[in-house]
Amino acid sequence: MNTTVAEEDQLRADLYDFLGAMLSRPADAELLSRVSALEGDESDLGRAISALARIARSTKAKGAEREFNALFIGLGRGELLPYASYYLTGFLNEKPLAALRNDMSRLNIERAENVYEPEDNIASLFEMMAGLITGRFGSPAALDTQRDFYNKHIGAWAGHFFKDLEGAKNSVLYAPVGAVGRVFTEIERDAFKMAGD
Repeated sequence: MNTTVAEEDQLRADLYDFLGAMLSRPADAELLSRVSALEGDESDLGRAISALARIARSTKAKGAEREFNALFIGLGRGELLPYASYYLTGFLNEKPLAALRNDMSRLNIERAENVYEPEDNIASLFEMMAGLITGRFGSPAALDTQRDFYNKHIGAWAGHFFKDLEGAKNSVLYAPVGAVGRVFTEIERDAFKMAGD
C-alpha cells in the first residue's frame, strides 16, 4: 500500500504538529531555538510566522513557561481553557468530548498514555489532525475524512480560541502563536470548503 503523502499535505501536517507542540507544553530552549530560525513570507501566515520567530529570539525558556502557565494552567485555572467542550458549551467534558471519543475509536486514534487532559484540548486535536493527514493511525485519511474531522472538532471553535490567545493579557510569545493558528485554520476552512464544492 502506498502511504506517500503529497508535499502540500505534509506541510499542512507539519504545521498542525508544530502548533500542537507549542500548545501542549511550555516551549523549551530547543523548541524556542527552532522557532527563532523560522522565516515567513509576505502572506498573512508568513507574517505571523515571522512575528513568532522574532519574539522567540528574545524569549527564554523560563519566560515561556511562566507565560504558558499563566495562559493555560494558572492558580485554579489559566486565562484560557483550550478545550472544544468549553468553547462550544461553556463547560468541560461535555458532548463535544463524547463525540470526539467516538470518532477517535472509529478512526483508530488512541489516547496517549502519558496525557491526562481531556482529548478535546486544542493541542491534542491538532496532533490528531496531523496524524490523519500523514497516516499515523493507519493509512492517510481521505480528504473527506479530514474535512469531517476538522469541521466537527476544530473548525467550529479553534478560530475563536486563537483570537482569544492573540488578545490574552498574558500573551507575548503566544500572541503570534494565536495569529499563526487563526490564519492557518482560516486557510484550512477555505480549502476544505473549496474541495467540497
